Amino acid sequence: MTKFNELGVSAPIMKALEKMGFEEATPIQAETIPLAMEGNDVIGQAQTGTGKTAAFGIPMINKIDSKLKKIQGLVVAPTRELAIQVAEELNRLAKFTGVRALSIYGGSPMDRQIRALKDGPQIVVATPGRLLDHMRRKTIRIDAVQTAVLDEADEMLNMGFIDDIRDILKGIPSERQTLLFSATMPKEIRNIATTLMKTPKEVKVKAKEMTVENIDQYFVEIPEKYKFDTLNNHMDINSPDLAIVFSRTKKRVDEITEGLQARGYRAEGIHGDLTQGKRMSVLNKFKGGRVDVLVATDVAARGLDISGVTHVYNFDIPQDPESYVHRIGRTGRAGRTGEAISFITPREIAHLHLIEKTTKSKMKRLVPPSNQDAQRGQQQVTIDKIVKTINQKDLQPYQEAAKELLEDNDSITVIAAALSMLTKERRDTPVKISSVAPISVKKAHNSKDSRRSNNKRFYGQRGQGGRNQGGRNRKGNFQRRNRDQ
Repeated sequence: MTKFNELGVSAPIMKALEKMGFEEATPIQAETIPLAMEGNDVIGQAQTGTGKTAAFGIPMINKIDSKLKKIQGLVVAPTRELAIQVAEELNRLAKFTGVRALSIYGGSPMDRQIRALKDGPQIVVATPGRLLDHMRRKTIRIDAVQTAVLDEADEMLNMGFIDDIRDILKGIPSERQTLLFSATMPKEIRNIATTLMKTPKEVKVKAKEMTVENIDQYFVEIPEKYKFDTLNNHMDINSPDLAIVFSRTKKRVDEITEGLQARGYRAEGIHGDLTQGKRMSVLNKFKGGRVDVLVATDVAARGLDISGVTHVYNFDIPQDPESYVHRIGRTGRAGRTGEAISFITPREIAHLHLIEKTTKSKMKRLVPPSNQDAQRGQQQVTIDKIVKTINQKDLQPYQEAAKELLEDNDSITVIAAALSMLTKERRDTPVKISSVAPISVKKAHNSKDSRRSNNKRFYGQRGQGGRNQGGRNRKGNFQRRNRDQ
């Protein structure tokens, strides 16, 4: 993998990337950033979740004069949600540069946006309809724009924005740099590239880069409130050598870490609020085997290079397939196999199908293990240790003491006592984890910016749902099976 410091990224942006926890560039970033830094127009063909925002954001921010309070970068996005998300990420990337991004979209009061624009943001991320409204009112002036980005261009085509995009691009100075990103390349998008871009370089992230190997993938369908005990039971049964638990928020990372510690695990958490020194200290403990379980957010764990991880747990399913691949890729390395277990609430089954489709892999259903399963699992760990000791050690010095024990007690009682002493005692310390909303497959919203300017066409659903396949063994037996059986 390519590291960001190999791509000629400026020191302030590198500082922001380190704070965000990004060390390695994704394929689309590694290929796009150098081309864009050289001033080329670029067409990037990549799915959502491949890291496109940083791919166009880093070169864009790099060029901007932070002292000039004019719009120098313009990003056009299909939906309000994406515009907000992109602006937030650009502001994180630009944190130490003095550059500021503002999101502009329909359904929000125009006068409030006009006031925000008067503060002089250098980057505007906007939906097409509202952007054209501002351009016509002259409340957004794009005469100083150096970099124009079309994000999810095929989505904007599907939603009827193609003419708006052409009008927007024609209003920007012709000496600009244009970056276009699209999952597919229909002829209308190709036509924009031909007529409104200057000999663009093409970058394509192939679907095969989203596949996973050497990793057994499972999911447990479980209500939110039972996730922690299910995690605890699964870890008691499997006794992972090294495990990473991924959660969506910093607060939940702290809560899960404290909960695992209270239940007797050597666990530590990392997230974006930790100093670099503390983060490295935790990682060194984990690599050195002084910590068995690392609890992390995506941002904190991005680019981690740790060998020997046997299990990855998605306590919260990630927002996008790219993050899923990054997470589970922490295990199954150097030819070894690993296990990835995702906890899915019933409302997230459709999102599970989306991840399976994108990664071209199936997850097998696990029945949630019971407390009794976990207790038996811990006993089995002790039995395995005893058998290993029998096979590997010279036990002659202990045989006299063993004979004395057996004179006063039967053999089953002696072995049961040994198992009782050596088996990790289960702690049932109450643990409370704050809840988060389930992730659902994205849908377009019925807003002004979801229509053509002439209101003739509207496209509703963006994502495809799935259905809950396969029943559940309600006896609580811990067994693996294929969801499609």
